[in-house]
Amino acid sequence: MIRVDIRAKHFGPTQVLGTVRFDIAPGETVALVGPSGIGKSTVLRIVAGIDNRFEGNVTRPDAMAIVFQEPTLLPWRSARDNLLLTQPGLSRDGAERALTRVGLEGRGDAFPGHLSLGQQRRLSLARAFAGSPELLIMDEPFVSLDPDMADQMIGLSEALIAEHRPATLFVTHARSEADRLADRVLELSGTPASLTN
Repeated sequence: MIRVDIRAKHFGPTQVLGTVRFDIAPGETVALVGPSGIGKSTVLRIVAGIDNRFEGNVTRPDAMAIVFQEPTLLPWRSARDNLLLTQPGLSRDGAERALTRVGLEGRGDAFPGHLSLGQQRRLSLARAFAGSPELLIMDEPFVSLDPDMADQMIGLSEALIAEHRPATLFVTHARSEADRLADRVLELSGTPASLTN
């Protein structure tokens, strides 16, 4: 069980988050929605352990993966090595299977700069799931994609989540994405931002 209990988060004298409390059960997908700038990514960084300057506490597993808005790949490493470097227990064959699963069969030797944005996003998903995370965090991973590509990526994410069943926290400003992917939708609102449902 992932347990989030944020009582306050400040940036200098400005309080940006108020009470943000929720749990995520194993295998459950929770979407966090709200307008741009409300604090969704701040909540995500706190849940991920990237930001520990807040009042409250978060209980999370060690086996965790994050898919950011941008692919955050190592440009000087091949697609295969982007998987192997982050997952030391993964075999070369396992990396190839992970690439094939996301539609990148035969692209293991390609460098990120030789992949389209959609392919880079697929590689980011492969990297996230290669380690069999107990907690998956996704920060607006479909932003800046055209509608057809976004639809494909949402479908791929749905399939991978259904196969691996991690607890998933999905941050988006698009309610349609949240309704499609999530078992439960939480909304941030107000100043300082807090949960309204």
